[in-house]
Amino acid sequence: MGSYDGNHFNNLKNQKEKKLDALARKILSHARNTLFLRLQFLRNALGRCDFMPYHGKISCDGVCLWYDPSFVIRQFQAHPDSVTKIYLHTILHCLFQHKYIGDSVEQEVWNLACDIAVEQTVRELLPELAKKNPAYGAQKEFLDYLDENLNYVTAEKIYDFLGKSGMTDAHLTSLRTLFAEDEHSAWYAVSNIMENSVNSRFAGIMPDDAEIREMWAKLSRQMQIDLEYFSQGVNGGHMLQNLRAIHQERCDYKKFLRRFAVSGETMRIDPDAFDYQFYCYGLSLYKNLALVEPLEYKNVKAIREFVIAIDTSGSVMGKTVQRFIEKTYHILKSQESFFSKINLHIIQCDAEIQEDFKITSQEEFDNYIRNMCLKGFGGTDFRPVFDHVNDLIRKKEFQNLKGLLYFTDGFGTYPARKPDYQTAFVFLDDHYQNPAVPSWAIRVILRSEDILE
Repeated sequence: MGSYDGNHFNNLKNQKEKKLDALARKILSHARNTLFLRLQFLRNALGRCDFMPYHGKISCDGVCLWYDPSFVIRQFQAHPDSVTKIYLHTILHCLFQHKYIGDSVEQEVWNLACDIAVEQTVRELLPELAKKNPAYGAQKEFLDYLDENLNYVTAEKIYDFLGKSGMTDAHLTSLRTLFAEDEHSAWYAVSNIMENSVNSRFAGIMPDDAEIREMWAKLSRQMQIDLEYFSQGVNGGHMLQNLRAIHQERCDYKKFLRRFAVSGETMRIDPDAFDYQFYCYGLSLYKNLALVEPLEYKNVKAIREFVIAIDTSGSVMGKTVQRFIEKTYHILKSQESFFSKINLHIIQCDAEIQEDFKITSQEEFDNYIRNMCLKGFGGTDFRPVFDHVNDLIRKKEFQNLKGLLYFTDGFGTYPARKPDYQTAFVFLDDHYQNPAVPSWAIRVILRSEDILE
């Protein structure tokens, strides 16, 4: 009987692992090349990550695509197209920047939301491949349910929906079984997960997380442009929606309104100009006599003359408009935004002026909010508001109009010339259409949740 040779056994084992790894790499390369041919606008993203073996399934950290050779081979043997689908699924996570979630989400629910958003896009880009999935019918039923309940299907919206839906743990687990394709372990791993990636394009000089994120941000921005302007015939509506969501301009509405503030004097104590040391010293020395009295006047930024125009065309929801006015009102009311006397015009307009309500005090604003009634509901034309405001200026109704804020959720005809006052178009954009505005105007993008906060 021959003796056991441990070294020989290890050599055989290593040779087997190398053969398995080589075969898995060929399968992954085949999947990538298939996607190169079928989705050419994804070429830069598909070739961005190096292949690195690990024990698990498939996961991507934005630099390396980590794969388990045995898992890849088993998947290919069971369903040859499944590896192609998983490859696309994983790369879409990177493009949609699902890795960068902050610290406040529930990780398991976020992972599920990301998988659902990505699978919706995979089904759109490669429908014939998605239909080969045994779970296709059950997936379609849930995705149709989401489309009925959400304005747009992004990971963030799905995450919020799942959190508010009251689904049981068993239901969430069944959804994970339906939609999970890859692992997300590389998203949460410490940065040294790639220390041994000597074959990486970044070998020896590993990028930090900010560099990786910026790299994928550039790729996704370019892809958004390609889809919007150059990739005719590509069925990528959900993908474009997700890319727009990433790069959507978000606005701190409170900070924005301060742009329209003007200097003025109001009867307030100015604590910054008051010296408490001298004041207290006088009280201690002379008992009831202070050396310094507090200043009565303080220069603050406040809104004196202002116009809020409301698009009352048929596409604007009355309740949404009212919530916008209320939100604007509360912002103006706080932060020392009101003088004791103001000159605020709230103008309703669709294709023509429907109402101009003048407000000169906080009490009048309160009454307006309580009794506000929308009028119009025709087409959309922005020009009548500007003509009306210019006419009010000529009539000396405004002495120093700081700005006009135009709330709309649609597209209309803009004035040909720049007005003499600042103008901002505030769009309610739940579908990430990024409407264009003239170069002289400010574009502010709000979403429904921004108004409802």
